[in-house]
Amino acid sequence: MAVLRDGEHFEPLGGGLRVIVSRENRFSTDTILLANFSMPKKHEKVLELGAGCGAISLIWCRNTPPVHITSVEIQKEAADMMSRSVEENGLGEKINVINADLRNLGGLVEYGSYDMAAMNPPYKIGGGGIVNPDIHKQIARHETECTLDDITAAAAKLLRFGGRFCICQRPERMCDVFMSMRKAGIEPKRLRMVQQRDGKAPKLFLAEGRRGGKPGGLIVEPVLFIEGDTESGLSREMIDIYGDYKESYL
Repeated sequence: MAVLRDGEHFEPLGGGLRVIVSRENRFSTDTILLANFSMPKKHEKVLELGAGCGAISLIWCRNTPPVHITSVEIQKEAADMMSRSVEENGLGEKINVINADLRNLGGLVEYGSYDMAAMNPPYKIGGGGIVNPDIHKQIARHETECTLDDITAAAAKLLRFGGRFCICQRPERMCDVFMSMRKAGIEPKRLRMVQQRDGKAPKLFLAEGRRGGKPGGLIVEPVLFIEGDTESGLSREMIDIYGDYKESYL
């Protein structure tokens, strides 16, 4: 069993998997939504950027894992937690954790070789909003360590031609995301809005682009509702997305 440090605990992910989290490094519903939206195929070689505690990489292994996962995280403490979670779940041969800056991965990964990359990025633009004094939360919420352009440029280098890049962001930054993708040579191809409930404005969007894709052809999928008319208060789709993780969530 992996060793827990002060302030850490295990959080179940379903499928018999669990991840080490702490106050500083944890995951949210947004993480689960992006993991589901970007779910890789079993023959694919994929990558998670800004992986944090590694929840997305582990969720990808919940049912039919891809061939291999590379998880990149700049914060040493978070990368260490992720490495211990990988050990705890016996996934050392499936997931490779790299403690590095996504802007400087030369010699650590093979550029142009990944089928899909995903990232749950900081939502607030650098210099925007009230900056949290906690450095861990600063990095997670604000573009202090990397910008959208840094992220899409890194994804473009890592992906093979036709490879997919998946991201989630707040609706007010949709133009920024699409412009950044196109600047990096990644064409937006799929979009899904996320609403808490009917009648509420979207709180999040999920987007997928393809490296080297032809301009145009964006597919807008039906809205994903978090809440619904089930006994739990969740929509039926959210219950399906949570899978058996919902048993610990509800």
